[in-house]
Amino acid sequence: MGLLSAKNLQINFSGQALFSGLHLSIAKGERICLVGRNGTGKSTLMKILAGQIQADEGEIIRVQGLKVSMLDQAVPLKMDSSVFEVIAEGLGEIGSPLATYHRIQENLGDQPSAKLLEQLEKAQHHVDEVNGWEHLQSIEKLALKMELDPNATCQTLSAGLKRRVLLAKSLLTEPDILFMDEPTNHLDLAAIGWMEESLGRHHGAIFFVTHDRQFLQNMADVILELDRGSIKRYEMNYQSYLNLREDELRAEEHQQALFDKKLAQEEAWIRQGIKARRTRNEGRVRNLEKLRSERNDRRSQKGKGKLQVHEAEQSGRIVIKAQNLTHGFGGGKDLIAGFETTLYRGDKVAIVGPNGVGKTTLIQILLGQLKPDQGTIKHGTHLEVAYFDQLHSNLDPNRTVYENVGNGSDFIHINGKSKHVLGYLQDFLFSPERARGAITTLSGGERNRLLLAKLFTRPANVLVLDEPTNDLDVETLELLEETLLAFNGTILFVSHDRAFVDNVATSTIAFDDDGSVREYVGGYNDWQRQKGSLQNDSPKISKEKSNVSQLSDSERKELHNLPSMIDKLETEQEELHRKMESQGFYDKPEKEVSKVLDKLKTLEKKAEDAYQRWETLEANI
Repeated sequence: MGLLSAKNLQINFSGQALFSGLHLSIAKGERICLVGRNGTGKSTLMKILAGQIQADEGEIIRVQGLKVSMLDQAVPLKMDSSVFEVIAEGLGEIGSPLATYHRIQENLGDQPSAKLLEQLEKAQHHVDEVNGWEHLQSIEKLALKMELDPNATCQTLSAGLKRRVLLAKSLLTEPDILFMDEPTNHLDLAAIGWMEESLGRHHGAIFFVTHDRQFLQNMADVILELDRGSIKRYEMNYQSYLNLREDELRAEEHQQALFDKKLAQEEAWIRQGIKARRTRNEGRVRNLEKLRSERNDRRSQKGKGKLQVHEAEQSGRIVIKAQNLTHGFGGGKDLIAGFETTLYRGDKVAIVGPNGVGKTTLIQILLGQLKPDQGTIKHGTHLEVAYFDQLHSNLDPNRTVYENVGNGSDFIHINGKSKHVLGYLQDFLFSPERARGAITTLSGGERNRLLLAKLFTRPANVLVLDEPTNDLDVETLELLEETLLAFNGTILFVSHDRAFVDNVATSTIAFDDDGSVREYVGGYNDWQRQKGSLQNDSPKISKEKSNVSQLSDSERKELHNLPSMIDKLETEQEELHRKMESQGFYDKPEKEVSKVLDKLKTLEKKAEDAYQRWETLEANI
């Protein structure tokens, strides 16, 4: 018998059934991942199963004495209690006297006052009353196992450590079923690996929702798919599910095509003239009504989105050049020391590392928003930057999804074409009804999708994305990957999603375990393969610089003039490109067309030579 089973579940949202007639079960030891698009009701269904909210219809059957625990998606904004106190909350009312006893005991010191000893005695009595001594040891052991200081104030911890405290709270009672909503949110790569290892030792069942495909592949042995209001169970890992689901969708499309063809034939028959009506087969008429009813009840697979970035004019070949960057916050070790990189047009660069190590700081320095303690930043020409993180505060909660993107207009202009806002939002998987709704009703993933929709209306040749994948469903993640790979500009992004980094990045800037910041070719797995051998070969940037000869006065002057010279060459190239794109250009005499093409080729060669000279001179400063 399963630990928990649900029968005929239904819940309504805005007058419509979000899902109905759902049946599912959870057995001992299963690792179940619930998948589906943002907004299909995954978090709602999980809360129903965990007993946090009630379904409008249906029932939940639990085995007697079933213990469940829930790790919520959001980290509370305020966590003023100590680590011990928050973990103890997992015991309910029993936790309060344990927390009081622990707090008093920690304050005793070498010579405790009589008042404090009296308080300790009362606290011991309360622990006795709830039979709490075993639980007290369990909290201390769990904090130690999770590498947490039980006396630390949670408010001072990083989001990742807070998440670890909340997981400890959820695991304290050793629940038969642990429910987790986006458990890897706010965790860095090391913390995600730690969580996978910790959950691997948990003996109870785990039921979770995640957008992290690598975590899903590593953890799940059962996939539950919530799609178009119904649920389907797949007893396999994620990759096997993807392969089978693709075959099923093709078969479903084929069956629906046959059904629609038959319906069209019957509709044509019923529309025939008087003669056909006189000889009408009443059984056939009833069958047509049934076909119509089935077609109306069908909840079609929502169309695949097609995200598109509004691309600005092409930037210069070199986008950002950083030399000998050093930066810290005083009184301690530098966050960044002697780092150098050159970002070229078309590069897609991931920045990875633990939380709080300085990834966002590095982005701000590279963008020129923050001045480094040492080193130089040089930007190329014609940069148009769109920064994802900057948009988080730009969503107006008093306006609809449509109004937030349209900004008072019914049309937006992308890549030279005008598009209605509703049509644009459908590309981002927002139905017309959802687009007209308030953003306060959106799920976390839908809100992030809206931020991307708003970002991509801005003309850009440089995209800067700080954690763009949070809460996105897997389908939207894959769409985003396809869109970024097709983008002709430069991308600089921070992400803890291992699969996303692997699929998008051409190189990875990593804050390594030894405190160094290095750039590696490739994505996450490439970084993991390379870093072991490279960490023993520490960069000797300053020593190498000291052995290089100085530039002559004429070379310094040449270096100073090169950026403006390159700018001029690229401007001339752009003018020729516009001329070549004009109507009727290739109808001109061959000699005239060849003259323009030859000039363009000459300009491109001059620009390439100038870039190489710039790099050579800068290397010898």
